[in-house]
Amino acid sequence: MSSNPEPVSNPADANERVVEAPNLSRLETRIDELLGICQQLRDENLALKNQQSNLLVERAQLIERSELARTRVEAMIARLKAMESGS
Repeated sequence: MSSNPEPVSNPADANERVVEAPNLSRLETRIDELLGICQQLRDENLALKNQQSNLLVERAQLIERSELARTRVEAMIARLKAMESGS
């Protein structure tokens, strides 16, 4: 008794291989589509990260400008109060 199985010469097996070819082709097509989608998502993710970084820089600049404006307004109020009390 041999441990190697004999090749099956069943015609149904040949038909299954013929049916598998279109399935394999569809699978390859779907894999290519998914790879394209993955690349598109990577590109979009990178663009969003860059946009987020730019927005964080802009936010920091706006906060700095706001703080500077608040400091100036507070200084003007202090000067006005000093002028009032000096009159």
